[in-house]
Amino acid sequence: MNTLRIGLISVSDRAANGIYQDLGLPLLEEWLGQALVSPFEIEKRLVPDEQPMIEQAICDLVDERFCHLVLTTGGTGPARRDVTPDATLAVADREMPGFGEQMRQISLNFVPTAILSRQVAVIRKQSLVINLPGQPKSIKETLEGLKDEEGNSQVAGIFASVPYCIQLLEGPYIETNPQIVVAFRPKSARRETNI
Repeated sequence: MNTLRIGLISVSDRAANGIYQDLGLPLLEEWLGQALVSPFEIEKRLVPDEQPMIEQAICDLVDERFCHLVLTTGGTGPARRDVTPDATLAVADREMPGFGEQMRQISLNFVPTAILSRQVAVIRKQSLVINLPGQPKSIKETLEGLKDEEGNSQVAGIFASVPYCIQLLEGPYIETNPQIVVAFRPKSARRETNI
């Protein structure tokens, strides 16, 4: 069976230079461990806010490590050093604008400055690359979406669409934990699994 390979990139000058501990990578690892039922492997990178280094990290994870999914965190705002979306678009084959639109829509429920985010998602070769926010709370919210007090989904998180996207890119079939996120697929794309 084809094991899902996920690349995680945290983009931060201060964390890359050891000034403070990176929080994005541990949170993403923990969240994926809870959200995914299918087996997966993770490759991690911690890079400063330097466009060539971000581009290199994405290309390495896609081209050399054959990651099906690459998630970046950090560097998506309007500040001069925020170049993660620029690096992502520079190495993209195709853009997937719906992911960025949905992430901003979710974040607008919490902060009006969500419109300042430049997060993008792209396809490079057969891989999906998504820029997530830098704040751990925002990362979780954009992945899972908004739920009411009973746990019912009010606004879909972006991860609901990730398994089907990877399936369309001829990657592995991904099962999720419905308590965390329900993967959406049309009926014709669903498989019976023994997981």
